[in-house]
Amino acid sequence: MMFYYKLLVSLLFLVVKILVIIVPLLIAVAYFTLAERKLLGAIQRRRGPNVVGVFGLLQPLADGLKLFVKEAIIPSNADKFLFIIGPVITFSVSLLSWAVIPIGQYGLLAEIDLAVLYLFAVSSLGVYGIIISGWSSNSKYAFLGALRSTAQMVSYEVSIGFVIVVIVICSGSFNLQAIINTQINAWNCVTFFPLFLIFFVSALAETNRHPFDLPEAEAELVSGYNVEYAGMGFALFSLGEYTSMLQMSALNSILFFGGWLAPIGFLSFVPNSFWFGLKIGFFVILFVVMRAALPRYRYDQLMNLGWKSFLPLSLAYLLFTFCTLIAFNMLPA
Repeated sequence: MMFYYKLLVSLLFLVVKILVIIVPLLIAVAYFTLAERKLLGAIQRRRGPNVVGVFGLLQPLADGLKLFVKEAIIPSNADKFLFIIGPVITFSVSLLSWAVIPIGQYGLLAEIDLAVLYLFAVSSLGVYGIIISGWSSNSKYAFLGALRSTAQMVSYEVSIGFVIVVIVICSGSFNLQAIINTQINAWNCVTFFPLFLIFFVSALAETNRHPFDLPEAEAELVSGYNVEYAGMGFALFSLGEYTSMLQMSALNSILFFGGWLAPIGFLSFVPNSFWFGLKIGFFVILFVVMRAALPRYRYDQLMNLGWKSFLPLSLAYLLFTFCTLIAFNMLPA
């Protein structure tokens, strides 16, 4: 009996930890959409959402309620099971990566030594939700959008992988907390500034965001892989996209800006999670500004940038870093 009691307590504790991470994350995603619309309105010199609630603060709740009660339409020739499971996979995979993201010195769900490998594995699964949804829709526009998005994500995952491998080699650990602790004296954005630029631009392409939102090029593919979706199916795709943007912003902060570390030592009395949230907010604003300021790439330009520029540069940087560390006997133990 005591064994079952301890097992039940452990399961309840795990559920509470999961909810403590997922509920604030979903609220952040909801209000990220509002912040994006407000920022775009300010940049374009117009009013953003300002009707529902004070200053439009209830607009995300109204949008969520509208999508929740909206009828879910399934095309008659679609593969119904795959059509329903596609957005669920996309949204679920976007949440899984947050299990190992340290939002503070002690604020994470699971601290594992191979956290970077876990992130590689989880991020690669997101492609399946997109390709399944595009194929199961039985629409050439949705399928072409899914193929575009899949090729784009796979292409830029390679560059992102090489960049992260450089950071792992220099820090000597796959653990994200260890990578943060190696930046106490100097953030990696100073020592690896070219890699930071490659990672940030690749993150834009990985999340299908402007100027690389080619699957949603309205003149060619209407709305990409989610063109046949309505209601909660469309909402799950949107939530997955914004969650992935927050995840990439968090990884940018962890790998290059010291994660939850304070920018100056004497400010360390401020809670760790505040600095981490501030850095994520900075990158979120950059994501929105890129959408407002830059024109959309052509698809051939996108592929050339990924395969002919970023891939050779990141691979060369990896070989140069490894050879330098070997030559000067500076490889971490």
